[in-house]
This record gives sequence, structure tokens and C-alpha cells, in this order.
Amino acid sequence: MSDIGYVQLLRSNGNFRSLWLASVISMLGEWFNTIALFFLILEYTGSEFLLGFLFTVRMASFALMQPFIGLLADRYSRKSIMVFANFTQIFLALGFLLVDSASDIPWMIALSGLMMLLHGTYMTAERAAIPNVVSDEDLATANALDAASWSTALCIGALLGGVVVSNWGADAAFIIDSMTFVIATLLLIPVKIHQKVEEEMKTPFFKTAFSNIKRGWLRVYTESRLLRIIFAKTSWNIAGGALAGVFLVLLGSETDGYGAAMGFGIFFFARGVGTGLGPIIARNVLKDESKWPGLIGKLVVISGSFYVLVSLTLNISIVLTVFLVLLAHAASGANWVLSTILTQRWVEDEMRGRVFSIDMLFMSIAFSISTSVAGYLVENYNLGIADGILYFGSLMMLSGILFTLWNPSNSKSVTQA
Repeated sequence: MSDIGYVQLLRSNGNFRSLWLASVISMLGEWFNTIALFFLILEYTGSEFLLGFLFTVRMASFALMQPFIGLLADRYSRKSIMVFANFTQIFLALGFLLVDSASDIPWMIALSGLMMLLHGTYMTAERAAIPNVVSDEDLATANALDAASWSTALCIGALLGGVVVSNWGADAAFIIDSMTFVIATLLLIPVKIHQKVEEEMKTPFFKTAFSNIKRGWLRVYTESRLLRIIFAKTSWNIAGGALAGVFLVLLGSETDGYGAAMGFGIFFFARGVGTGLGPIIARNVLKDESKWPGLIGKLVVISGSFYVLVSLTLNISIVLTVFLVLLAHAASGANWVLSTILTQRWVEDEMRGRVFSIDMLFMSIAFSISTSVAGYLVENYNLGIADGILYFGSLMMLSGILFTLWNPSNSKSVTQA
């Protein structure tokens, strides 16, 4: 593993620097957008179910086209895909300015879903492109920085988004979101990404699309260690969708003395700090990559255990609650970055987009189901915040235990496709 520092990597690699900055800035705006959407749903409807449904639609949209997105990322320029996704969202973000009543909430959620589909397109292309712009020995540093920066954007964007919405309204947040996509698009234009394309990809698109997507699935299915690692993020999101997508929002909305928008910002700030610290700690402490596959499930168990502690200590202190949420997401952030690096190392360039699309597909399906179930239980069965966090935190621990017990019989059952 490389000992190159984060600053050194950014100074020495202009392509990665621009790619990184574009991702951070667009993500910063996205969290302004997300906090504003939470606020509008509660202001116009007061519905906890719709909060969960918003996340369900967003993650379902993220998942919807992933097989084709992965194929596009292996067939066409990953840079062009990212530029298109950001450029289109400049205008979509401004569409939320038209929301002014409860009757607008359905199309607002649908528009958010469309933006998440484009975000999924961007994210799959970016994950596949990182090994194209950094050396193999710098992958751990690049991914740790990428994850930490995503988290920094989350906490700053969520916190500032709460401030902006509280003081200037949701419209200001949507305008800021649109401007971040402008900046991100301009940053991507000079980036050079040299990728390899299979000969099979040079055939007519629609004639060979299904067979090329199938080859991506076979690439995963026939290598047992890769099949397992593809479910690393999913194992967290089975319960994490409910915890991060529903119960953190409800915690924020019911935080005394802060107001809903600021409450959202506080807890998503904690989530962001934790998700950022986890990859940094993992990079500096977990040096032996051969142990990473065994650690990933244990990190899910640790994350769930901290959420269980949140449920048991909820009324003691908001500071303690925020700290435990931070620790829970530090473990989940480490899970994310370790599984991402392993996938990037194990999968060849020509197939990487399709493999990451499968990763994103299962993760987002798990998140969607988790949030919709949680929202339904809160809305129709009066599931309280403390009990909900306890149940889903326990489910996360069980998921992590089962993932840890999943021990493939072979480390690599086929040659590289």
C-alpha cells in the first residue's frame, strides 16, 4: 500500500484533483438540496411516510438503470458520462423552485428521483474511472480521500443547508445546488481519463447490450470472492437505509431548540464526520489487505451496535447521541471504502463499470426497501424513534454477522474475463 499523503496526491495528480473537486462540490450542493426537500415535505404534509418514500424513490431511481449505466461506463467515455450527468442537473435543480404547496410534493419527489438517477450514473462512472487516473499503489489513498471528502461535503452541506433553509428558505438551497453543478461541470472538462474498451463493446449497442450486460454479471458470479464483496455495502444498507434515511431525519425534526432544518443538519453532520473518519482510520490502521474481506462484515456489526446504543441512551444527551451516530457511520465508511478498493483491484478496466453497477444496484435496492418499510411502520404502526433504531440496529448487526459467516470456498475460481 502506498504511503503517499492526501495533499501530495492532489498536488502531483491534476486529473485526480479535478475529478475530486468536481465530486466534492456537486455533493456539497446535493446535501443543500436534500435538507430543503426534507423541510418541504414536513412543512407541507407533516408525513413521516413521505420522508421514507422520498428516499425510496431516490434509491430506486439510483438502481433502476444501473445495468445499462455500467455498460455505458465500459463502452463510452466515463468523463463524458459524468459531464452529461452534472450538466443536466444544473437545470433540474432549479425545477424545485416551482414547489409551493402540498399538491406539488408528488412531482417534487419524482424530480428528485430523476436527479438521483443521474447521480447514480455519475457515481458508477466515477468509481470505475478512479483507477484510470491514479496508480494502483495510490488507490487506497485516492479512495480514502474520495470517501472522506464525500463525507465532508455531507456534513458541511447538511449543516449549511440547514442554516440556509432556516434563514433564507428552501429556494436559496436549490439555487446553490444548481450553481454547484455548474462549477463541477467546468472542473471536469479538462480531465483526461484513459480507459480500455473491449472489442465486444465496439459492436452495435442495442444488438449486443444484453449479452454485454450478462458478461458483467457472469464476471461477478463466477468469482466467489468478488460475488461476496459486491454485497458488502448491501449488508449495511439492509438496515442502514431505515436508520440513515428515516430515523436520523426524525431525530433531527424532533430535536428541541433547533428547528427541523437545523436538526437535520446536526445529525447529517455527524453522519458525514463519521463516514469521513472511517476511511482515513482504515487506511492508516488496517494495512494488511488480506484481512480486509474478513473485516468488512465485522464493521457492519460494529455500526449496528452503535445504533443500538443510540436507542438505549436517546434521552440522556444530544451530544452523546450525535457522538454515537458519528461512530456508527465511521464503521460504515470503512466498510464502504475497503470494499470499493478491493473491487477496483480485482476487476479489470474493461469490466469495471458493469461490476460497479451491480454493486450499486444491490446496495440501492436494499436501501429502498429498508426506508420504505421503516416509513410504513412509523406512519401506520406508530413505531417510535427509539424502538425503530433498536430494531433496525439489531437487524444491521445480524446482517453483519451473516456476511462475516459467508466464507467463499475459493479466492478466485476463474481467470480474469
